[in-house]
Amino acid sequence: MSRLQQMRQHMRDENLNAYVVMRPENGRYVSGFSGGETTLYITLENAVLLTDFRYIEQAKAQAPAFEIIDAGHDHFAKLGEIGRGVHRVGFEGDYITYVDFGNLKNALLEAELFSLPNLVSNLRSVKDDSEIGLIRQAVKIADNAFKEVLMTIEIGQTEEEIGLNLEYSMRRAGASGGSFDFIVASGLRSAMPHGTASPKRIQAGEFLTMDFGAIYQGYCSDITRTVFIGDPEDKHRDVYATVLRAQMAGIQAVAPGRSGKEVDAVARSIIEEAGYGDYFGHGLGHSVGLAIHEGPNLSKREERLLQPGMVVTVEPGIYIPDWGGVRIEDIVLVTESGCEVLTQAPKELIILE
Repeated sequence: MSRLQQMRQHMRDENLNAYVVMRPENGRYVSGFSGGETTLYITLENAVLLTDFRYIEQAKAQAPAFEIIDAGHDHFAKLGEIGRGVHRVGFEGDYITYVDFGNLKNALLEAELFSLPNLVSNLRSVKDDSEIGLIRQAVKIADNAFKEVLMTIEIGQTEEEIGLNLEYSMRRAGASGGSFDFIVASGLRSAMPHGTASPKRIQAGEFLTMDFGAIYQGYCSDITRTVFIGDPEDKHRDVYATVLRAQMAGIQAVAPGRSGKEVDAVARSIIEEAGYGDYFGHGLGHSVGLAIHEGPNLSKREERLLQPGMVVTVEPGIYIPDWGGVRIEDIVLVTESGCEVLTQAPKELIILE
């Protein structure tokens, strides 16, 4: 069953006449079109892709199942024309702005609008074989970049230089870019879970955390490794070992039928028992695909169950203010019997002299 057919089945389940897609990742997933300025209008019989002059030929090539319409820069006016007579229309309430909701409502005056943000994202949560293959390649590119850049890190380099080297390595290997703003945080800054690369220079006696990923043919990877510069003290080794134990336990807990909440609890309990519970303030992980952050998550509140074909990160961390921090992250594929770790970069404590 094609993605469009699956979507229509869900529309029937919700008793919808039509669904409007504006989130870029959802539009690409359903249509195959990777360009910008896109709105999909899907009914049980027809599928229309609205774009502008710049993308018409690309859309025709990438989205053969859709009627391509040049809507200029007023997609809502065109929706008003093609949407006459529909009565129940779904839309992405978690994405559309308040202004655009008003425009949509004015365009489809005869329709009752229903916010159903998960109609497409639920389909995206389970990856097919082609998607898994692309994610594998994105992971491989990031793995190799870590190994390559690791050999070039030296005292006096800036975090920004390391981030640029990571991106350059991945682009050389076929990535279209980084999957997010890279986190490169050293010393006291490593206690910042989202400490993006800064002009700070690497010094001896500190942790260096690198969180980065590649985009390959639209699909993302996400990896975090923390290394130590110089001679670590006992506390450095203890914190690192605790995070690694928690991460490995979290990976072992990933299996179909487990909730994100259950998996999170396994890893979190190890950090809490070691006395660092107050310093692990984020969820254990998230799904990855066309977007770097997708659902379901691995977190305290996530009730959704893992299924074969889901791809998630497992990334516990300990972040101690005015001292430093450690995070270790792998990408994991949920399988029929458990999981497969896609990330292959080494994660035992690496000490750079």
